[in-house]
Amino acid sequence: MKNRICLCALLALFVFLSACVNQHPEEERTEDFRIITTSAAVTDITDRLGLDLIGIPHSDLKDTPARYKDVPEIGMPMSPDIELLKSMKPDLILSPSSLEADLKPKYEASDIPCYFLDLKSVKSMYESIGELGEMLDKKAEAQALRDEFTRFYEEYKTKNTGQESPRVLILLGLPGSYIVATENAYIGDLVKLAGGVNVYEEETEEFIAANTEDMAGRDPDIILRAAHALPDKVTEMFAKEFNENDIWKHFRAVREGRVYDLPYEQFGMSATFAYPEALGILDGMLYGSRE
Repeated sequence: MKNRICLCALLALFVFLSACVNQHPEEERTEDFRIITTSAAVTDITDRLGLDLIGIPHSDLKDTPARYKDVPEIGMPMSPDIELLKSMKPDLILSPSSLEADLKPKYEASDIPCYFLDLKSVKSMYESIGELGEMLDKKAEAQALRDEFTRFYEEYKTKNTGQESPRVLILLGLPGSYIVATENAYIGDLVKLAGGVNVYEEETEEFIAANTEDMAGRDPDIILRAAHALPDKVTEMFAKEFNENDIWKHFRAVREGRVYDLPYEQFGMSATFAYPEALGILDGMLYGSRE
C-alpha cells in the first residue's frame, strides 16, 4: 500500500529516527518523537499502539482516551490550527486520508511532516496500522491488532452464509442536504462486509450526488441514513424530507418500513475499532433479529 507521506526528505529522517537510531546513541528512543493527531479515529489508533502525543483534535462527539486527557487540543479535525501546529514543532502529524486533499497543501506550506491513514475501510485501517507499527517501532502492537481483526472476521464472515444479499441505498446527511454513499466509503464498506449490495456498486467515488428518481429506479430493499456531522439535526432533516417529499412514498423500502437511521457513534466517516458493534447493528437491519 502506498504511503501517503508529505515531505519526502523528512520521511527519510523519520524512518531513521523511528528505527531508534540518532546522533546520540545513549538517548536512542522513540518516546521523544513529537506526534500530533487531527482526528478522533486516528487518536484511537495511536492509543491502541501505546503512542504518546503532544496534540489531539477537539471532539464534541467522542470521549478522549484516558492516556491523552491532559494533552492540548489543536482544533477541529477538518480545520486544525495550522499556526498552533507549527508552534508545537511536531516531528509528525497523523491525519485521515479523507482530508488529505485539503490538509496536505497546508502541512507542506508550513514544512510540517505528515502521514495520512487510509480509513475508508476496515481492511485499509489495519494496513495503515501495520505501516505505523513499522514506522514508529510498534510492530508487535500493530500485529496484535491485525491478528485481532483476522480472528474476528474469520468467524464473522460465516454468519450470513445462505442469507439473500439485500440491495441497500445509503444516504449520508448534512444539515439541509444529503448525498449517496457508495461501497467505497467506510459505511459502504461495512454494508459490504455484512453481505449487503450497494445499489450504486458500480461507482468508483466514495460519495455521489443522485436524484431521487434514479434512486427509486434502483429499487433498494433497505435504505440506511447516516450523518456526516451534527447527527441530531441530520436525523430531524431526514425525518422531514421523508415525511414531506412525496417521492419517497414510491420506494418499496419506505412502504415496507425498511428505513433505518444509523447511530453516529458506530457509523462515522472513518473506520474505527467500533466496527464489530457496527456490523452487529447492520445484521439486525439487513437480516432481522437472530434471537
